[in-house]
Amino acid sequence: MNRKIKNVAILGSGVMGSRIACHFANIGVSVLLLDITPKELTEDEKKKNLTTDHKAVKNRIVNTSLQNTIQSKPAALYHKDAIKLITTGNFTDDLDKIKDCDWIIEVVVEQLEIKKQLLEKVDSLRKPGTLITSNTSSIPIHLMSEGRSDDFRKHFCGTHFFNPPRYLRLLEIIPTPETDQEVIDFLMHYGDLYLGKTTVLCKDTPAFIANRIGVYAIMRIFHLMQELELTVDEVDKLTGPAIGRPKSATFRTADVVGIDTLVKVAHFVYGACPNDEARELFKIPPFVQKLVDHNWIGDKTKQGFFKVVKNAEGKKEFWAIDPKTSEYVLNPKPKFPILESLKQSDDLRTKMSLAVKGNDKGALFYRKLFFGLFQYISNRVPEIADELYRIDDALVAGFGWELGPFATWDAMGVKETTDAMIAMGLEPAPWILEFIKSGKSSFYRTEMGRKKCYNPASKTYETIPGSDAFIILENYASQVVWKNSGTQLLDIGDGVLNLEFKTKMNSIGGEVLEGVQKSIAIAEKDFCGLVIGNDAANFSAGANLAMMLMLAIEQEYDELDMAARMFQNTSMRIRYSSVPVVVAPHGLTLGGSCEFTLHADKVLASAETYIGLVEFGVGIIPAGGGTKEMTLRASDAYQDGAIEFFELQKRLLTIAMAKVATSAHEAFELGILKAGRDEVVMNPSRVIAEAKRSVIELSHSGYTQPAPRHDIRVLGRSALGAFLSGMNGMLQGRYISEHDRLISEKLAYVMCGGDLSTDTRVSEQYLLDLEREAFLSLVTTKKSMERIQSILTTGKPLRN
Repeated sequence: MNRKIKNVAILGSGVMGSRIACHFANIGVSVLLLDITPKELTEDEKKKNLTTDHKAVKNRIVNTSLQNTIQSKPAALYHKDAIKLITTGNFTDDLDKIKDCDWIIEVVVEQLEIKKQLLEKVDSLRKPGTLITSNTSSIPIHLMSEGRSDDFRKHFCGTHFFNPPRYLRLLEIIPTPETDQEVIDFLMHYGDLYLGKTTVLCKDTPAFIANRIGVYAIMRIFHLMQELELTVDEVDKLTGPAIGRPKSATFRTADVVGIDTLVKVAHFVYGACPNDEARELFKIPPFVQKLVDHNWIGDKTKQGFFKVVKNAEGKKEFWAIDPKTSEYVLNPKPKFPILESLKQSDDLRTKMSLAVKGNDKGALFYRKLFFGLFQYISNRVPEIADELYRIDDALVAGFGWELGPFATWDAMGVKETTDAMIAMGLEPAPWILEFIKSGKSSFYRTEMGRKKCYNPASKTYETIPGSDAFIILENYASQVVWKNSGTQLLDIGDGVLNLEFKTKMNSIGGEVLEGVQKSIAIAEKDFCGLVIGNDAANFSAGANLAMMLMLAIEQEYDELDMAARMFQNTSMRIRYSSVPVVVAPHGLTLGGSCEFTLHADKVLASAETYIGLVEFGVGIIPAGGGTKEMTLRASDAYQDGAIEFFELQKRLLTIAMAKVATSAHEAFELGILKAGRDEVVMNPSRVIAEAKRSVIELSHSGYTQPAPRHDIRVLGRSALGAFLSGMNGMLQGRYISEHDRLISEKLAYVMCGGDLSTDTRVSEQYLLDLEREAFLSLVTTKKSMERIQSILTTGKPLRN
């Protein structure tokens, strides 16, 4: 069936309903968001002499919920204009409008009877063939479809989004035995391609996959914390980035999500899973129950496991609950020898193998945590999933783990770890012992660039379905064409190369500049094009500031000049190669990496790309071609009828305010991405594959090396004078510092083409020379060096 989704109805406008509505609006789908009508008037409504029949009153709940979501942080919308796609209403007046919708999603309160009553009405109003799904996190899906029409049951399914749906990539698809296979296939595909989700097919079991395993892991941590007498701070230190988990770790995450929500899921699993061997672990520890009893349930009540306290100096401190006394205390900074050992490697798999081998309390915590987790997941196959990768995908996408539990077991060594588990009295399921006895040593393997996963039912390795749509660079480890200390060039097939950065935070230094130049040369000789992309958490944090600061402190002007020239030459090499170069940014794409992006033949950006020219914040201007390129783009806009000064001012302020797009969609508005040329990819796992496709398309369509530009129109003294006057006014009003004015003057000088008496046509090289000269004059000033030092030591810009 050629199913199209143009209109979606969201029934229920609470935190999840409103945010799901916003995410559909993000991708351009029209949304009808409905909720109940209030039974009583507010005091403000009474003063206005409104009645409960007034439209503003009837839609108060839905409109308030949506406004709260729009104003929440992090932002639910990619772009403010997306809100125009959401229409609000109420169940009393507007439920019949669902007949015009292609997909109806129920997101009301988690009570079976309320859901069934609403779905009965939906069944009578929907048009045949319309998708109907529920966002329940716990209620069995099949119970909700009981008594509904045949067509309803065929098109009904569970779709469990995780909060916040824009940022957490998991979408669990839970069919009933009566759900049509076409519906299941469509939801799996649509969620992946259009919503940017990791879609995981789940069985209709209690808490499905992610919450069943994730909440088990949290509950085990709660009990281990008491057993080993660890503090809240110590546990969060052990369960955060050190082992590839989110920075919010365990307790901070619980505060954000809501301790009450966690407790509800644990209670539900305890009651719904009488045969679960770890059932007793889901009992709420007394210290957690006390928090719930006091309504100290996290961020929404201003305190939970943590509480913000101001000290005598007025500075904020994070005090943590003491599980023994239920009092808030300021714990000392956690220290564990095992954490120092983990710092020896940047490779997460190596870290995981080290984590369980130490002799301190931290290592003992890791052994008890992971060995218990491995035992638990082995016993959940095939109860909650037949395939191991589904469990891993759910935890990675839903809980932010960098490695799923089976992948972690692989990293620690399956046989070695299993032996240690048995010695600790945590024997895994029989199929694991059979797996090891057969001589197999890992759950995953890679063959011909394709990832395969062991299937316990067939006892063979099977290609993960849908993986053909993704290019995972670690699967091409045997296809290295060239590498240096900071980059690696891979042959990803069909005549296309991919260059990935391998430096810390993928920062750009001499090794990366060399890598880009070398990769383009190799591509021009033997391949049809190049992708610049990687699978790291962020594309690149920008230029290597530490190296820049060292040269500036030592006043190595020639070295700085050479470094700036090399950066500019590399950006221009990207622009003027004889083969197409496509950049595939995602996550943080700052400073120099933004400049690379600006010079690409095409950009395939992940929707969650946070990109900008941020150099002003460290006291310099973009000098890798970024200032030149923004001036060039302003000139091109003049040709399209833009008002000259205002267009240049907009571009200048983008740099001067160090604006960073909060999504790839916003990057178009900032002029960083080009409409009609660049594309946004919703699913970050597809970005490199889509970039490869673009390289092939450009190559096959007769790609020709562009010619350097000599026709860039700069406005000269007239615009420069206006800018300088404005900067003086900002200084006099104390909106900027003296150093800010200096940087702004240098930036304006470059973007106006210098002190020219009239507007003039100049070349790219002319602007590059001005850009580089301005950079060199700024980077060696005391105040710019102080700003760079501040970023390196505190991560925060200094306003001096």
